[in-house]
Amino acid sequence: MSIKTIKKQNIVDIVYEQMKAHILDGKWAAGSKMPSELELAASFDVSRVSVRSAVQRLRDLGVAITHQGKGTFISENLNPNLLLRDNAAPVMHLSQEEFFDMMVFRQTVEFKCMELAVQNATDEDIQALEQALSKMLTNKDNYKRYSQADFEFHLAIVKASQNKVFYNVMCSIKDMYYYYLEELNRVFGITLESVDAHLKVFLAIKNRDASTATAVLNAAMADNVNAINKLKEAQPASENDASA
Repeated sequence: MSIKTIKKQNIVDIVYEQMKAHILDGKWAAGSKMPSELELAASFDVSRVSVRSAVQRLRDLGVAITHQGKGTFISENLNPNLLLRDNAAPVMHLSQEEFFDMMVFRQTVEFKCMELAVQNATDEDIQALEQALSKMLTNKDNYKRYSQADFEFHLAIVKASQNKVFYNVMCSIKDMYYYYLEELNRVFGITLESVDAHLKVFLAIKNRDASTATAVLNAAMADNVNAINKLKEAQPASENDASA
């Protein structure tokens, strides 16, 4: 009798299914904090890597949300149907109000910073932008790392403006801004259009072309607006109510 080895992915599948069961039967209720990675690994008798992969699946669907320094929680707007449907589309946790608030901030502050960066960016600033862009390209298959590099790219633009007030404001809202980027990249994926837009912005700043940099970023945000509206239209009414 031959013995078949259990592949790592099978272990992740089993852990994920058990996590789904805990959520569906109410053991892990909406808004509740999940056990820590270490506790889950001990409970399921698997490695922390397997637990992390299973939790990531829940996060990708929008069923679980991780808050840095606090832990991972079941979404307060939990829709159990997401766990019952195959190939379910992820839920956008970023509300329309939060999205538009950030869009107005970017159009007000970041666009001005791009104009100033075109005038004031040093060789070191251009290099920092290029390094952040390179990290984005390297991590385009990992939305979390891509989002981190994405924030670094936009922070580098603000820093290149040489305006300390704008830079300090950007640093003060780092968590909010990163969450905004991560949600967009998680739900819509890393698109070629996103990568291309960042490349064009970089080249425009490097070539001291403020109008092109602003136009490219404005068009990219308009595309995000359209994508969010389509996502809302595609979701059942109960999901739209929960995420509004």
